[in-house]
Amino acid sequence: MRSPLRRLGPAAVPAFVLAFVLALFGMAPQAAAADPAPAELTFTTDTATTTPGGTVQLSMTLTNNRTYDIWFVYQTIDPTWLTTQRPDLKYGFTGCALATAAGSTPCAGTGPADLGANYGTTVPPGQSRTVTLTLQVAPDSGCNGNIGFYSYYYAEFSDTQNAGGGPVHTPETRVLCA
Repeated sequence: MRSPLRRLGPAAVPAFVLAFVLALFGMAPQAAAADPAPAELTFTTDTATTTPGGTVQLSMTLTNNRTYDIWFVYQTIDPTWLTTQRPDLKYGFTGCALATAAGSTPCAGTGPADLGANYGTTVPPGQSRTVTLTLQVAPDSGCNGNIGFYSYYYAEFSDTQNAGGGPVHTPETRVLCA
């Protein structure tokens, strides 16, 4: 019976020995760790349920995981298809605020249809910006299920790279209206 190394030829022996020695001393090439998402968008609400006439604070946090500044963000937020199919449900966004080190400041953008400008101009590496929308459910609204939302976003970085995301669906964006 022939040795497996003999079938590979004399050139295989040095490569095999080198790989064995590197692995023995922990110097073998490691698998590269996966890069974090370039920009991450997360959602939270201040309550899991609401009633007719109630309000819910829907917060969206954009985190820059890159080593370059985020220069531009475009984001939308829309009701899910199931939410739009409920003619008895009446609600609207009545407020928008950006959290800053000096406190909350009114949003600068045009509202839920275009939230990107609300995150402020530059988001440095490793930092986050949080925008909070106030969702007001009408006093005469039907409330027999979840109010759900989804979002698309697009970010441009100072290294001329861009990243798109969406639709972003998370359980936290669903509020039970009962």
